[in-house]
Amino acid sequence: MLKLASLFALTALLGLAIPVSRGAEHQVTVGGVGIIQYDPEFVNADPGDTIVFTFKQKNHTVTQSSLDAPCSPLANGFDSGFVPVPDSQTDNFTVAQFTVQDTNPVWVYCRQANHCQQGMVFAINPGDKFDQFKNNAVGNTTSTSTATGSASVVTVTATVTVDGSAQTTTYTTNAASASASSTGTSTSSAAVHTVTVGFNGALTFSPSNLTAQVGEQITFQFTAKNHTATQSSFADPCAPLSETSTIGQVGFDSGFMPVAANATDFPTFTITVNDTAPIWVYCKQTNPASHCKAGMVFSVNAPTSGNTFSAFLQNAMGSSASASSGGSSASASASSTGAVSVSTGTVAAAPSPTTNGAPSIRGAGVPLALMAVAIARALL
Repeated sequence: MLKLASLFALTALLGLAIPVSRGAEHQVTVGGVGIIQYDPEFVNADPGDTIVFTFKQKNHTVTQSSLDAPCSPLANGFDSGFVPVPDSQTDNFTVAQFTVQDTNPVWVYCRQANHCQQGMVFAINPGDKFDQFKNNAVGNTTSTSTATGSASVVTVTATVTVDGSAQTTTYTTNAASASASSTGTSTSSAAVHTVTVGFNGALTFSPSNLTAQVGEQITFQFTAKNHTATQSSFADPCAPLSETSTIGQVGFDSGFMPVAANATDFPTFTITVNDTAPIWVYCKQTNPASHCKAGMVFSVNAPTSGNTFSAFLQNAMGSSASASSGGSSASASASSTGAVSVSTGTVAAAPSPTTNGAPSIRGAGVPLALMAVAIARALL
């Protein structure tokens, strides 16, 4: 018995010395020159395995969706955000990792315009459903909205110069609109309001509040440093609308717009007003400190009493640290998210090395499962 007990003790001691087994690592290439697909298109993985997404040339995302709505973001799902990579880049690609938690299927798509409809989808543990998933994607011409109210398709187009190479981001998504009609409104003769972002290096939108009618456009012109125009909500001024909404609202986000100090051409981002509900906007830059909490917020059609712009500003300056995260989100308390359609945006200025935040994948619905690894060519 003594020898047996000693053997058990030795076995336990050796067990402590043996490293904990790590799951397998699955490599997935995202895009490439002339390539609109994930390679491979699906993997079978065990809990604890890691999926490593390597972003190649062009501008793609890794966005969680669902079997029935493959080209629409899943509520509380993960999203890498757009990762622009110039054609001239041949190494040091950005990487993001996803840790598999269970054997349930995970459905993924690229939300670059029409890439999903062209079959740029990916799955983990799809079973015998991958062909169905891909066919659903190719057959989808519009995203599926899970929000209540009428659906208004939001189209975003922005061109940014990365390492001397122009990369265009275009994607469509549905935002809920409580009062806007889903029919289009001609904007050919509508007024255009220009809002200067970061004028003379100040942490401001100028003007910070304006009134706009249905069909009018608001053009954000980025003139200094590296800012965003990101839709939020009155209750959560410093959080993207999609992260706080409980009804699937998405909201718009210009993304970071780096502008060199000596720039003569300036990035623009234009939205079209779909209804007269308030629109709340903030800058999600947090380097070296939160611009939103410093008061860099903006509103359209803010009420003159109650939820006024001044109250919104005070909410922002007193907001919690969690509200200044760099994701794209939506707020549950927003009165409307379908109040705008994002239409055009052009960047002519070369990027400045002041960008904040390398691409990351986040997922509130995947606890401890998801981590982003920003490597190489982030614009820091």
